[in-house]
Amino acid sequence: MSMEKRARRNGSLVAEGKQRAAGGYFTAELAVLFLCLTALLVFLPLVLPPLPPPPWLLLLVPVGLMAVLIALAFLPSDGRSSIDRLVVPV
Repeated sequence: MSMEKRARRNGSLVAEGKQRAAGGYFTAELAVLFLCLTALLVFLPLVLPPLPPPPWLLLLVPVGLMAVLIALAFLPSDGRSSIDRLVVPV
């Protein structure tokens, strides 16, 4: 068998393997895993005792994260040019 025929055969096998892999991302085992996780998330809060509330300072963490994200959203995307405008030459 020549190298060209072998390469064509190997190339077609690779292409077929990629097509099979692309269609097989969601398998039956993965569906069972998702169902088990869903059942745990539904039933565990009913079985476990309620937790005490967290300290009030810990509740400020998501507020701080949101403030940082909002500040970053309004900053210019080109940070270098905005820093150059803020720095005063001496």
